[in-house]
Amino acid sequence: MRLLLLNGNTDPAITDLVATRAAEALPRLGLPPAELVPATAPFGARYIATRAAVAIAGHAVLAALAEQIGPDNPRGFDAAIIACFGEPGIEAARELLPIPVHGMADASLAAAFAIAPRIALLTGGAAWIPMLEEFALIRGHGPDRVLVRGVAPTGDMIARDPEGAVALLAGAATQAAADGAGAVVLGGAGLAGLAQRVAPLVRVPVLDSLDCALVAALGTPPAVPQRVPQAPQQGLSPALARLMAGPA
Repeated sequence: MRLLLLNGNTDPAITDLVATRAAEALPRLGLPPAELVPATAPFGARYIATRAAVAIAGHAVLAALAEQIGPDNPRGFDAAIIACFGEPGIEAARELLPIPVHGMADASLAAAFAIAPRIALLTGGAAWIPMLEEFALIRGHGPDRVLVRGVAPTGDMIARDPEGAVALLAGAATQAAADGAGAVVLGGAGLAGLAQRVAPLVRVPVLDSLDCALVAALGTPPAVPQRVPQAPQQGLSPALARLMAGPA
């Protein structure tokens, strides 16, 4: 199994963090061995924390997927994970790519709902709260089912000081549980690996969004992608233009 881990942020330290945590997670989660291939978005924000950055990241994610996979997948990837909570560009990627594309937030919703009927998404950066509320609502989950909570430090700040974030995240997760969440997802590439440390401090299950995406990619039968034909395009990178045009 060959799995692409695409960091939608442009900070290579986050790419390294995701790759390290993913490699550690495979045996812990009982998943089969896999070749993990990390990649970083070619342009955009170092760490996505605003709507404008999300919009730019959607283009960057498609450009990176076009370079890595393209319409014919010559490098032999079996699946891709957009390792950026909120997964910019994922719906478009699923229209274009010949392999399954998984997202951390999508996978986390499914995993958390398997545990409890009401859940919480907890991430870094207050600006993500309305964006993730909209993400859940588009998928049919209103605030009666998905609580969205955020702590003040952004994900990249948390990645630089994980020790200082554990108590803060545990406090926010505990409050979400008090508000009715039966499971809490720690969402974001910068938070990868912290759920194991936060979970003992919270009375409900705490899930790692990267773990959830890995289970979705490696532990479930792959869906067969259905490519959507695209209109002619102008001004794209050569790789993205080829992907939009489809297989030769």
